[in-house]
Amino acid sequence: MMISFEIKKQVVLIYLWLWWNTTANICVEATSDSLKPGDKLNYKSKLCSKQGKFCLQFGNNSNSDFQCLFISVNADYGKVVWVYDINHSIDFNTSVLSLDYSGVLKIESQNRKPIIIYSSPQPTNNTVATMLDAGNFVLQQFLPNGSMSVLWQSFDYPSDVLIPMMKLGVNRKTGHNWSLVSDKFNLEWEPKQGELNIKKSGKVYWKSGKLKSNGLFENIPANVQSRYQYIIVSNKDEDSFTFEVKDGKFAQWELSSKGKLVGDDGYIANADMCYGYNSDGGCQKWEDIPTCREPGEMFQKKAGRPSIDNSTT
Repeated sequence: MMISFEIKKQVVLIYLWLWWNTTANICVEATSDSLKPGDKLNYKSKLCSKQGKFCLQFGNNSNSDFQCLFISVNADYGKVVWVYDINHSIDFNTSVLSLDYSGVLKIESQNRKPIIIYSSPQPTNNTVATMLDAGNFVLQQFLPNGSMSVLWQSFDYPSDVLIPMMKLGVNRKTGHNWSLVSDKFNLEWEPKQGELNIKKSGKVYWKSGKLKSNGLFENIPANVQSRYQYIIVSNKDEDSFTFEVKDGKFAQWELSSKGKLVGDDGYIANADMCYGYNSDGGCQKWEDIPTCREPGEMFQKKAGRPSIDNSTT
């Protein structure tokens, strides 16, 4: 009886192993731009936009130290522009992105709980998840009148990179905020003042200044922003900021963990050089700077070794 039980147990384990490996390898072809209900995407495949401008895939990208789901510019260019929730590390070899028949978009792994990217309170039929040429990964539902409704999109959850038509600000319908996040620093749009802010742990370190009549922000070098066309929206639905590139080429703004905001043509902001008492380049003065500091003092990075006087020991 015990031998029979052990044999049955082994058969069940083998069956489960074969089932997982079979389903994990059922995935859309790399040439496809969409996941339909029942499709799966694993670490061997990429989901690329129609013109091949952007690809969604699993891997270890240059912006993080662990395996994740990310969007990059096409394989020839390779810059990572979006990472799904950096707090969720995944098991690279067994991770599968799937869209089920109830409209649930999730990441499944062999020995971990599923990571739910989107799930509606009620089952949602007629859905499709598409990688667009704008760099946005969008889950949509086909409606009876022939139109499509956006259920979830990667542009609503930026990581540390802003690309054309990705927004900063707030969705007034849902209350959802759009901002870049890099370690303790955030890049936000302040609609009341009409300025970009870089904050660290909630404290404003840098401001862009207002947009002047020439279409440039006061505190951003003119040569860095001359190629951009800014789009600012303020209505009952949203308060937002985004940009387009005048020559139509790809561009990105990246917020570093040190507080630097870097564009393709140079530094947009250097919040790492803002100490609370200087106001150059958009830096903001604080009212609660340490009393031990004097006006004009700043930190300087130096290297050396201590001098030890043996006569005093």
